Amino acid sequence: MIRVLLADDQLLVRAGFRALLDAQQDIGVTGEAADGEEAVRLVHELRPDVVLMDIRMPLLDGLAATRRITEDERLNGVKVVMLTTFELDEYVFEAIRSGASGFLVKDTEPEELLRAVRAVVEGDALLSPGVTRRLIAEFAARSKAPADADGLGALTEREREVMALVGIGLSNEEIARRLVVSPLTAKTHVSRTMVKLGARDRAQLVVLAYESGLVRPGWLG
Repeated sequence: MIRVLLADDQLLVRAGFRALLDAQQDIGVTGEAADGEEAVRLVHELRPDVVLMDIRMPLLDGLAATRRITEDERLNGVKVVMLTTFELDEYVFEAIRSGASGFLVKDTEPEELLRAVRAVVEGDALLSPGVTRRLIAEFAARSKAPADADGLGALTEREREVMALVGIGLSNEEIARRLVVSPLTAKTHVSRTMVKLGARDRAQLVVLAYESGLVRPGWLG
């Protein structure tokens, strides 16, 4: 059972998400929070697999709450998905840099929300359909000047290549076609790269690809 914590200051939003999630055989809502402080407290108490976190909440906003969760080594197994009203909310970029596994717009289709919850548990980054490359391009434009790539010394040449392809927004299937390997092989390379670099998930791997200088703005095709 995938345990989900809902963090949103709107009761109706939480109720709608709860009804959808609790209707699934493999997903259950383990708790609800109306502000960021309560969200952090409940994450420590309940240890959910996934937190659906609204960005704008009282007492402590979702961005700050996400940072507290992702920086706490005791909560390494907890994945955070940010909820936003707009696809390219200005806070989303910092949220991903802070360790969130991705984001969804609140009016996303129910099937997409369910796919999101299941995907982040498996370590995949979750970005609303159709905006992945735009998000990465915007992140790249805002990111700090890249450092050298010395921090990638533990990677093989193939792993660097795979990381660069992740960085420009390719899925495992697209990477497999580009490198003429199986999707399972591509996924294995991505997973090994994340382990070697200590990346929580695919979203953080994208951040590292840009911040290391392995990928630079303008490489999107």
